Amino acid sequence: MNAVLFDFSGTLFRIESTESWLRAVLRETGIALPEPELVEAARALESAGAMPGGAQPEQLPEEFAEMWAIRDESSALHRAAYTGVSRQVPLPDPALHDALYDRHMTPTAWTPYPDTEDVLRTLHERGIGVGVVSNIGWDLRPVFRAHGLDPYVDAYVLSYEHGIQKPDPRLFSVACEVLGVDPKDVLMVGDDRRADGGATALGCGVHFVDHRPVTERPDALRPVLELAGRGQRGQRGQGEPRG
Repeated sequence: MNAVLFDFSGTLFRIESTESWLRAVLRETGIALPEPELVEAARALESAGAMPGGAQPEQLPEEFAEMWAIRDESSALHRAAYTGVSRQVPLPDPALHDALYDRHMTPTAWTPYPDTEDVLRTLHERGIGVGVVSNIGWDLRPVFRAHGLDPYVDAYVLSYEHGIQKPDPRLFSVACEVLGVDPKDVLMVGDDRRADGGATALGCGVHFVDHRPVTERPDALRPVLELAGRGQRGQRGQGEPRG
């Protein structure tokens, strides 16, 4: 393999728990909520699928179905979809719904899996190209920078920047073009068999990991090092500069 493409959420990083997410925003806004009400609100938000990177909606309201299906194609759609389902849950201040959305984009809301740094660094040292291909509505580069992982990533290909979302093979094709590699020499690593499995349409290999809490998934990425083998940085083109 000359390059490895990684999904972001549930693959390299894990979002905080819904309760932690709500507690952080209440603390930042100075809004007090009795503990039983806070726990119940967090449960309701999780059930609604209101936290990007978290659980899927248990029952998506019909009025959001069309937007939800294409939410990762633009930043406006992404915000509208998630704040829309969030507003199905009553909170003490309506402004909290936007504050919650803003919180999930901060580096502190995300934790890399225990083996993320070692795997990315090792691939980089071996001269194997590393790309991040994500269905997302915002710029995740600051998350990688804050956690010291940006130096190991050669390309970020984000759905909202291209108006294309996985499993559309065109998004994976963009990543291969940026890295200057043949798709047949690329491994895609992700947690969503449908979305990330779209890379197979180009001839890419795929490796799946489970979207589990950080404490429950210490080494699921390590097999990637064996699957990718040893490559040489000179085998691929320079591509475009990292953003």
